[in-house]
Amino acid sequence: MPKPASLRWRLLGNLAGLLILLMLASGLSAYWNGRMAADTAYDRTLLASARTISAGLFEQDGRLSLDVPYVALDTFAYDSAGRIYYQVNGIDGQLISGYENLPAAPPGTPRTDAYPALAKFYNGSYRGQDVRVVSLLKAVSEPSMNGMAEIRVAETDDARVNMARDLMTDTLLRLGMLGGGALLLVWITVSGALRPLERLRRAVEERRSDDLRPLPHDEVQRELLPLVQSIDHFTERLRLQFERQSQFIADAAHELRTPLAALKARVELSLRSNDPAELKTALADGRDGIDRLTHLANQLLSLARIENGAQAIAEGGAQQIDLSQLARELGMAMAPLAYGQGIELALEAEQPVYVRGEPTLLSELLSNLLDNALAHSPKGGGVVLRVLPEGVLEVEDEGPGIPEDARERVFQRFYRGSQQGTGLGLAIVGEICRAHRASISLHDGAHGGLKVRVAFPEHESLAL
Repeated sequence: MPKPASLRWRLLGNLAGLLILLMLASGLSAYWNGRMAADTAYDRTLLASARTISAGLFEQDGRLSLDVPYVALDTFAYDSAGRIYYQVNGIDGQLISGYENLPAAPPGTPRTDAYPALAKFYNGSYRGQDVRVVSLLKAVSEPSMNGMAEIRVAETDDARVNMARDLMTDTLLRLGMLGGGALLLVWITVSGALRPLERLRRAVEERRSDDLRPLPHDEVQRELLPLVQSIDHFTERLRLQFERQSQFIADAAHELRTPLAALKARVELSLRSNDPAELKTALADGRDGIDRLTHLANQLLSLARIENGAQAIAEGGAQQIDLSQLARELGMAMAPLAYGQGIELALEAEQPVYVRGEPTLLSELLSNLLDNALAHSPKGGGVVLRVLPEGVLEVEDEGPGIPEDARERVFQRFYRGSQQGTGLGLAIVGEICRAHRASISLHDGAHGGLKVRVAFPEHESLAL
């Protein structure tokens, strides 16, 4: 099986990915901002150099000449890592001084508004290097000439790129230190937050298999408290289930031990007798005892099946069942038994009524209700099985009924209001009703007997 992902590493990985994206975005932003700052700073120096050069223009013998001051290019001597080029063109566009073929301003290049000068800044390429160029127009007004001279000063991008790169490196370094600190803080915080879970894990691992006490809530964070409470609730339900099973096993052992001991005593007593009639009576009593034990064992198995059926219903395994059809089939199956006891068995089901449930459990419910009604109805009496359109099942007999003060206790296992029966019939019915989320209630019958009413929460009736 694949190894489960670590919550700690997942948080750190997500945070590290986010920090890397932020660092990349911040680095690019810092680079472009640094480049813009470098352009602003170095453009001012370029323009100052162009102005200084333009101040050296003069007219001599009807021609425009230039005296380039050393200070014009000396500005770049200490803060520039690149090379400086300049070019001066006369009013007729001819080269007066400087380097040839410096790139001219592309068509449409706007004049700068940042400085009070007829200057344009643009990027170009010269001798295989990227350069930044300023083109300054200088008015020439002499007796022998009148027009505009152009001074171009270019600088390679090395200084600007280095400045932008330094700003980007400094930004990334600061963000890296901040990110590393954040990751370390997250690691410490998550480790501290997971420490209560580790204590809970050790507490659970060190417990005995029969220790179902609630988990300790000491130092449990608010976000983890619902999980711990849910585990405690599950453990409590599990403890109650174990207690019920233990009690059931003890009760079942007690209920089985008494008739088995009586049967064994009867057999041992019969073995001492040589009277055939007495032996026959003992065999008949033993057969009846075995029948009662078989019935008790079947009901104990029914209780065990209810647990599986309830789990199937809880896991979505319920089916759509027609109560009317189910009542009709069971009524037909138990009609011979009712006839043999001299009891009239009637069915009242006018239309199909569909409920969601487990077929075996619902058959067990109807069987126990009818068996209980037939067992307590007198000879010549009647038992009525009704299926009402609102999803209600009723079984009414004409027996002695059950006193109101005992109607809550009859659903307890092995409770007997009289000496008849095993005390499991109505207990099985109650368990099946709980599995189907159906309500069960006991009422007085129309003829003095008992009427058992079972109402299902979800039903669908169809007219015939």
